[in-house]
Amino acid sequence: MQSAALRALGCGSVALLGALAAAALLLVLTPAKDAALPARNKYGLVFDAGSTHTALYIYRWRADKENGTGIVSQVETCTAAGPGISSYADDPAGAGASLKPCLDKAMEIIPAEQQQETPTYLGATAGMRLLREQNSTKAQQVFAEVAKTIGEYPVEFRGAQVLTGNEEGSFGWISVNFLLETLIKCSLTGTWIHPPAEDVVGALDLGGASTQITFLPGTPIEESSTGALLRLYGANYSIYTHSYLCYGEKQALKMLVASLHQAFSGLYHSLHLLNLTGGQPLSLVNATIGQFCTSTWEKVQQEFPTVSRIQLRDACAASTYALTLLLQGFRFNHTTWLNIRFARQVTGVDVGWTLGYMLNLTNMIPSEIPQSVVGLQRSNWIAATVLLATMLILTFCLLTLTCCRKSSSAYVSL
Repeated sequence: MQSAALRALGCGSVALLGALAAAALLLVLTPAKDAALPARNKYGLVFDAGSTHTALYIYRWRADKENGTGIVSQVETCTAAGPGISSYADDPAGAGASLKPCLDKAMEIIPAEQQQETPTYLGATAGMRLLREQNSTKAQQVFAEVAKTIGEYPVEFRGAQVLTGNEEGSFGWISVNFLLETLIKCSLTGTWIHPPAEDVVGALDLGGASTQITFLPGTPIEESSTGALLRLYGANYSIYTHSYLCYGEKQALKMLVASLHQAFSGLYHSLHLLNLTGGQPLSLVNATIGQFCTSTWEKVQQEFPTVSRIQLRDACAASTYALTLLLQGFRFNHTTWLNIRFARQVTGVDVGWTLGYMLNLTNMIPSEIPQSVVGLQRSNWIAATVLLATMLILTFCLLTLTCCRKSSSAYVSL
């Protein structure tokens, strides 16, 4: 009787197992759909060859981009030792050698299999503009040594160039607005949207040899030399941008050093030392700078014990020059002063022309279509997995029953 029951149970299990196997087979044979794999990351390198120093910025973006423009993020930055490359006019090989430590660092960050396809650029600003005007042969020699050094690394070097002042201003404007999410931002639903044009902000930049002002004007630009047309994330922007050569900190020093014997630093750093970059009213800024500039050297050293002597020596002239440039040069007043935001970084990313340069260049780097795989729909995979698990359990039960039947037969025969 027990043996007959076991046989009946075994037959039922075999039938159920067959039915489940057939169902799982049907699920696997159902039409499959293409599934896109996540887009891989791409990398780009931009050297900012400024008048006072050179810095390398390492950027990354998804290869599929958004309306033709990459969503770029800063991975790392590296400041080269020594002065800007324009200072190596009499030692061109030194300009190239100064870039090697930063290139070595980049090779440690970028995956080896992607290094040869990593676009690499060097953009020189006002320092090299001036050197090219003074001695074009020496400028060419510096660029040749820089290109030679970068060419020794497994990257896709796309050349070194001197940026015009308007290009520097335009790319800086792109950087600021991209970081503030006024060009494009991710909505709560996960889609990319364009904020209204009213959210776009202007950008001011004080460099070593020039200063730039860039903004989106409310009226058409009459002077073509001060206009630039940009296309970013599928939208067009007609901006006003102008660069004032020789009004940067370093060149201003050269014009005034005979009488002042002092130096100047950029807008943010000039006012940051006196804690004036937090949106204080203009009256307080004026009073603070005036009090600092009339203090004795001994008092200044006591109040800023950790600041270098050179920076303290230059602080009065630097902050005064920055204030004069903003008020008398760019015509800010007590009311519009409150619209200025002094920043060295936005969301942890350096503010400068290099990010905007990389964003603009991604328009010319072809998008990559994400690789796809053929697979079942998620619901089919779940159902097939459950059926296969059930089949395994039933198989185990059948094996157990078989063993029990053999044991029972052996006992009866004894």
